[in-house]
Amino acid sequence: MPELRQNIVTREWVLIATERAKRPDEFSGNRADRPVLPFIDPECPFCVGNEHQTQRESFRVSEGNRWKVRVVLNKYPALLPEGERLRNIDGIYRSMSAVGMHEVIIEHPRHDVTTALMTPAEVVDVLTAYRQRYAELRRDNRVEAIIIFKNHGEGAGTSLQHPHSQLVAMPIVPNQLRNRIEEAIRFFDETGECVHCQTLLQEINERVRIVHESDHFVAFIPYAALSPFHLWIHPRRHMSSFDAISDSELEDLGVMLRAVLAKLYHGLNDPDYNYSIRSCPTRSGPTEYLHWYITVIPRVTRTAGFEIGSGMYINTALPEESAAYLRAVTV
Repeated sequence: MPELRQNIVTREWVLIATERAKRPDEFSGNRADRPVLPFIDPECPFCVGNEHQTQRESFRVSEGNRWKVRVVLNKYPALLPEGERLRNIDGIYRSMSAVGMHEVIIEHPRHDVTTALMTPAEVVDVLTAYRQRYAELRRDNRVEAIIIFKNHGEGAGTSLQHPHSQLVAMPIVPNQLRNRIEEAIRFFDETGECVHCQTLLQEINERVRIVHESDHFVAFIPYAALSPFHLWIHPRRHMSSFDAISDSELEDLGVMLRAVLAKLYHGLNDPDYNYSIRSCPTRSGPTEYLHWYITVIPRVTRTAGFEIGSGMYINTALPEESAAYLRAVTV
């Protein structure tokens, strides 16, 4: 029978539609539909030799004279780095100057690679850039929240094929993040525990939705996953902010993230996906109730009228079966 499940972290209800549930392998895409990419694309602004086509560079990871990762200003930024954070109130209307930072992390010199096929060391280079820019930008007193995310594939919103991700440093705390903070505080007030630590502990004890484990991280499909193969990667150590990650944890995360994306690549034939790092607001210090993590969302289904009208999601894949399927994928 269909079942309603509640996500204890977000308090969202999800309809697990068992009557129309698909087998996990039915969500696989057709990798043959993707174009064969060249090693270097002379028309791509992110490729080696075209560095002059990108905007201001703020960070790079290098090996000798060769760059491995570059962080540059987005050519078409959602926010601008110049100016003050100014609020305006006009009756019921609220507005604010859109100051902040919108950067692109160019993840690899090659045009034809994807994170799932990089070496763990190359993924660590990307994560190193994330951590450095996060730590730097949170010192800007205009910035309230930093969102790091990757769009892979046309269905996930990418516009350039070259492997890249993005960082947006915002002058406000998005409402979704604020709501999750409030739920985390409520859970802590009721139990004295971090809701993420308790979720992780229960998933480890039950072991039915775990996809992959490492020394410092656990990847699992949540009990009330919003969509098929929706994954969370949680650090075992309680940390509120992403930039609190240690060097050894960063190296371990490189292995973990690459392994999870490789399982999706091989198990679901390279689906479009988004991932994002969910961390605390920049003004927050270490807390007992906030716990950063990564969410990975394969775009194997589409939202429709029910989701728009209700704010609820219908998941046509059983989380336990999805986890077992990915767990069995050999990388």
